[in-house]
Amino acid sequence: MKTSFCSDNTRNLGEEPIGTATTCQTYILVECPTPWASEAFTSKWVPENLRVLVEEVKRSRQPIKFLLITNNESHKTDEKTLLIYQQQEGLSSGYDKREFRLENIEQAATVIRRWLRGRNPGYEVETNNSRDILVCTHGSHDMCCSRYGSPFYFHAAGTIADLGFTDVRIWKSSHFGGHRFAPTAIDLPSGRYYGNLTQDVFQSILTRTGDVNCLDKSYRGWGILPSQMQILERELIYRYGWEWFDYKVAGRIIEQTEDKSIVRCELTLEKPDGSLYNYQARILKNDEKSVELPSSCNAKQNSMFVKYTVASLWLTSTKFITHSA
Repeated sequence: MKTSFCSDNTRNLGEEPIGTATTCQTYILVECPTPWASEAFTSKWVPENLRVLVEEVKRSRQPIKFLLITNNESHKTDEKTLLIYQQQEGLSSGYDKREFRLENIEQAATVIRRWLRGRNPGYEVETNNSRDILVCTHGSHDMCCSRYGSPFYFHAAGTIADLGFTDVRIWKSSHFGGHRFAPTAIDLPSGRYYGNLTQDVFQSILTRTGDVNCLDKSYRGWGILPSQMQILERELIYRYGWEWFDYKVAGRIIEQTEDKSIVRCELTLEKPDGSLYNYQARILKNDEKSVELPSSCNAKQNSMFVKYTVASLWLTSTKFITHSA
């Protein structure tokens, strides 16, 4: 029987990945060795107190995404890393990180509960790491993440080492969505999502050099923005180039039709010098680019994925910062 891989199907149909980043307020990343079960937090190395906590948070519908992470060193020691990334308020460049070094994974639930209650969790450490890149390799959840994610992780780790980026960590991660774009990744602390990655595109993302249009087939969007607005942000990346990644942004939907086929939205950006630019855009559902296909290797039926296009974009206001001599 021939195996069907969802990411092969997606590439063959030419689905654009933009607009598929998950909007998330908080990421809680727990270092845990593999193997992982299809439902990651039922894996044998996940302690019961952590399973219970994850289920409690899910039932409360808090905007928190729990993920398991691991690297090539995770199985060599009981000591484990816990990372909590929380979205910045207002004009934002992404997420703020808190890092904890635990004696073992059994301590994770207690530390997370203390953090959720606003108490001092203890075990916090300061590190020199400026970026954490998560690559989904969760093959028990979807075959494509093993078939494409695992080799990508291996070569990406080599790319980071070859570039001498000692402040960038790369992790294997449990499922965070979009496996039909495998290999797929999240770049934290920005919270940007990527898919259909190649090593050349990955190097451009790491170094923020080269033709920014390489993101056309790989950029899934920025997780701090609503999905309908993610194509607007990509349009502005094309206008500003890689320097866009140094800007702070806030976005909101002003109005939309009931079926979300027409959206008017506003995006404000702040440059490093404090200058402010306010854009508005009219975004339309694009029936030609919307696709119906399997969302995963295990899907028994097709799903419809709606795509948008920026119909019009205009600058509504600017505020320049002047510095006196």
